[in-house]
Amino acid sequence: MKVLDAKFVQGFIRMADDGFQQGWHERNGGNLSYRIKDEEVDEIRDQLSYDREWMPIGTEVPGLAGEYFLVTGTGKYFRNVIIDPETNIGIIEVDDKGVNYRICWGFTDGGRPTSELPTHLMNHEVKKRQTNGKHRVIYHAHTTNTIALTFVLPLTDEVFTRELWEMATECPVVFPEGLGVVGWMVPGGREIAVETSKLMEKYNAVIWAHHGMFCSGEDFDLTFGLMHTIEKSAEILVKVMSMAPKKLQTITPDDFRKLAVGFKVELPERFLYEKE
Repeated sequence: MKVLDAKFVQGFIRMADDGFQQGWHERNGGNLSYRIKDEEVDEIRDQLSYDREWMPIGTEVPGLAGEYFLVTGTGKYFRNVIIDPETNIGIIEVDDKGVNYRICWGFTDGGRPTSELPTHLMNHEVKKRQTNGKHRVIYHAHTTNTIALTFVLPLTDEVFTRELWEMATECPVVFPEGLGVVGWMVPGGREIAVETSKLMEKYNAVIWAHHGMFCSGEDFDLTFGLMHTIEKSAEILVKVMSMAPKKLQTITPDDFRKLAVGFKVELPERFLYEKE
């Protein structure tokens, strides 16, 4: 099978274009990666090349040894993925120690994987272990309203979770575990990767202050849907804060507890504090 005909590649391309259409990927902003299933690799194996050099990942991910990933490229524009995928995305293989990678397909103009590759792979390793292999997608985007809120809300998991839960009833159902928040850090390095991976032990979405959002999920629909839900909630909150400095009514802690019973989800009590 040709790589571009594979269902997982088509899903990846669609998700990249959906994110661009939302306005989350100005210029070369954002990145996306997918941990490819063994059977999907087998479908396209005869299309892969193994003659490119091994390159250092920049961190160690032994839990991903021998895995293949479909990733966006550094300096590439999401708006171009749908019109020229072979230039803007690529498939990489991780070596048997989890310290190097090589390009097996794509990046035809000499490109390389996203500069956020260490962050993606460290978090893939965490989510693979934590979910028994179910999570396969890591997505980073510059979600406008979420970024705006990082300038005006305290940068704590509790405040962001509670405020965004209140904005739409489905939010605590979609992300009942809550949200993590990382203060501003230089992107692309090991430090932000480590901080994010710590939070990914208990959350599926992490907000990067003044930068964007980082989400993990089982497939393209669930991962995009998670980010879309959080960003829409952030948009509602921005509008509410613009209209009135204080809410006249909202979803109360007891309302959240009733919601948890109705939808059979667990909502951590530390997010259900009484607000002043």
